[in-house]
Amino acid sequence: MGLVVQKYGGSSVADAEGIKRVAKRIVEAKKNGHQVVVVVSAMGDTTDELIDLAEKVSPMPSGREFDMLLTAGERISMALLAMAIKNLGHSAQSFTGSQAGVITDSVHNKARIIDVTPGRIRTALDEGNIAIVAGFQGVSQDKKDITTLGRGGSDTTAVALAAALDAEVCEIYTDVDGVFTADPRVVKKAKKIDWIAFEDMLELAASGSKVLLHRCVEYARRYDIPIHVRSSFSGLQGTWVSSAPLVRKTQQQGDQKVEQAIISGVAHDTSEAKVTVVGVPDKPGEAAAIFRAIANAEINIDMIVQNVSAATTGLTDISFTLPKTEGRKAIDALEKAKSVIGFESLRYDDQIGKISLVGAGMKTNPGVTAGFFEALTDAGVNIELISTSEIRISVVTRADDVNEAVRAVHSAFGLDSDSDEAVVYGGTGR
Repeated sequence: MGLVVQKYGGSSVADAEGIKRVAKRIVEAKKNGHQVVVVVSAMGDTTDELIDLAEKVSPMPSGREFDMLLTAGERISMALLAMAIKNLGHSAQSFTGSQAGVITDSVHNKARIIDVTPGRIRTALDEGNIAIVAGFQGVSQDKKDITTLGRGGSDTTAVALAAALDAEVCEIYTDVDGVFTADPRVVKKAKKIDWIAFEDMLELAASGSKVLLHRCVEYARRYDIPIHVRSSFSGLQGTWVSSAPLVRKTQQQGDQKVEQAIISGVAHDTSEAKVTVVGVPDKPGEAAAIFRAIANAEINIDMIVQNVSAATTGLTDISFTLPKTEGRKAIDALEKAKSVIGFESLRYDDQIGKISLVGAGMKTNPGVTAGFFEALTDAGVNIELISTSEIRISVVTRADDVNEAVRAVHSAFGLDSDSDEAVVYGGTGR
């Protein structure tokens, strides 16, 4: 039997009973002949509580000290889990991200993994131990400072270790039974997906699906590491995410077989805001100057729309979406560049939501686009921005309309389950 990497989210280890339950599952994998590496998140809402505490002490804590604080959460859960495993009669050793060899760049609060050198993990496994690794953290290559990978970074830690250790599979344990066609907290009749391609999962993750982090799926695709998303609260099979060949479904129409789009699911995201740059001179270089100012502030953007310029003024408006947490920084960066760009004003709106339909074959099935917009129309949802790719259609609406829009689109494409409702065992799905 080969090596398995298991990752447990905060809801799975939220309390002492949860940690004991997880320990039994890990020991079971060990008894089945696997070498086991476990990546663990902080208990329950510990990270949020540490963030709240930091804000009470300092409105703008330094990145280095903030990372030092946040990594305490995973260190608590990894040590407790190792203790629980030892109580079951098996040997276990816990490691921080730096001890596990997770090397990152120097960007605090959202570092990216540069390399993984798991020498100590390999030694622990060879000695018969179960290795417990603190997720979400690493050590910078140059200054050797503790860094964090951003929210949900434990997923990325798990896949990175799986790649470095040549694991058979990376199991991501959460509080739902797999990847669903929509968030089961919003759509009670969402269906569990048995298998989904890396490409579709990337689009769902980038569009707001919380069950897997986008960077985690990206890393898994690059190194071809199969991911098995399942619940730590049940023994059910979950969802496999891998590079297996995509099999297209067909439906019979008379004597003809007609290729159909395969709809993977509906994702939504209410964590973004919209910035509109009003009165931009419609000439070469203006858009480049706007987005260079945003890039220099190290802000990632999502959707972009430029209006047709007014014939009388020669001015246009450019709108884009970005994380709400980066809103203030984006406005400040653009204001500093105003004299160079020459725009008239800025508008900021953080009461928006994004709804995305993801699936293969959309580009060659025009009925998908029509059906998507008809469903939103029937639900009385107004559209503010539109973005498409070969396997995704995304729109921005009012935040208050998101849940209704998701349910309407999910039903319109026949994704509602006829059987039992999806079970959410607790927590937030991370």
